[in-house]
Amino acid sequence: MVHVLSSRILLRPTDPDRSRAFYGERLGLAVHREFGTGPERGTVYFLGGGFLELSGRSGSSPAASPDVRLWLQVEDVTAAHGELAAKGVDIVRPPVREPWGLIEMWLTDPDGTPIVLVEVPAGHPLRYRPGI
Repeated sequence: MVHVLSSRILLRPTDPDRSRAFYGERLGLAVHREFGTGPERGTVYFLGGGFLELSGRSGSSPAASPDVRLWLQVEDVTAAHGELAAKGVDIVRPPVREPWGLIEMWLTDPDGTPIVLVEVPAGHPLRYRPGI
């Protein structure tokens, strides 16, 4: 069995400066570390229990795979909607309570990578932890 010590998602943006502005300034993700120099330097952001690394540059556009999504749980998706809309983030779909009980809002990064912001409401089964 592989013993995983840490994990991260790697994205190769078509325009690294634009993507760093999106993830760092518009979404407000905190920087874990940076490495290298120049416009294609690496930036690693905190993503709750994992990390998101932007490094290098994609040679094609769009860089996003239709099979990749970022799923980010937030405390209050309605508040996040207001903050992101005020910063000019293009919201694909505002917060909606899904049939499975989660509240989801959809947006995309500058290269079209879909991002789902999710709120787990009180009483949802994902919050239930037997014995705790």
